[in-house]
Amino acid sequence: MMSVMPRTARRLFELFEPICLVTYLADECNEELAALGHRTYWDGYFASRAAPLGRVPSQVVHAAFYSFADGEAARHIPSAWETIPPEASVAARERGSAASLRRILGDQLADSQGLVRAADLMTKAATSAPTEGRVMYAGMRTLAVPNDPVARLWHSATMLREHRGDGHVAALVGERIGGTEAHVLSALASGIYPPESFGRIHHLPKERLAEVMYGLRKRGLVDTDGRFTDAGHETKQRIEALTDELAAAPYDALSTAELDELVAELEPITATLVAAGSQ
Repeated sequence: MMSVMPRTARRLFELFEPICLVTYLADECNEELAALGHRTYWDGYFASRAAPLGRVPSQVVHAAFYSFADGEAARHIPSAWETIPPEASVAARERGSAASLRRILGDQLADSQGLVRAADLMTKAATSAPTEGRVMYAGMRTLAVPNDPVARLWHSATMLREHRGDGHVAALVGERIGGTEAHVLSALASGIYPPESFGRIHHLPKERLAEVMYGLRKRGLVDTDGRFTDAGHETKQRIEALTDELAAAPYDALSTAELDELVAELEPITATLVAAGSQ
């Protein structure tokens, strides 16, 4: 068995992430979830993403998702499942995401042999990694793999995304970076300043954001102006490097030739999605 380099895992993440993003950015998934009766975007998000874990308490969803503020999961779980079975939400997410992909890619690309081959190779990788310590990935592995190639492409990309996300959480925990702190570091790495204005955290109480920034300053990760210190940069780089390393395992199932083929088949798919903003 070959050992895939972390840079390969990073390159494949860059290629499959736009596939996953249609779930959150395009209209079809939200429309499918709304048609089931989910009242808000976040009801549908929590219900459909957490459903593979089973009917677990909100505390478990909060722990698995990691990056949401205290109480956010509890506003949606388990109430989002009270009248809508989790299985229905999972199916709606898949239908809507596949429909978005087909619309954006167009029939020529969606029905191409290249997409079929990409879906097959990604599924081979996505169903091969160990599940130990990978809660969200393990949940996705319990779901049936779709027969339709476009749906299978989305499903395998989402499995790989959750696998990578589980590893990213492990890297954050190892660096003692909490979910909100992780958003601050990501905002700074993306050039967003002040980091408290980042869309994922700007709605939090000012007192909570001030507490987070104080903690990062106390650890020497940000300066008094709320910008990265050298130590902050190094911490962020270590987290990303370990995330790439931990994300490599699924691709050990593919030969060098298959990896090259997967990259080649994904490139036109990803380029089309990126041009459309995955929506």
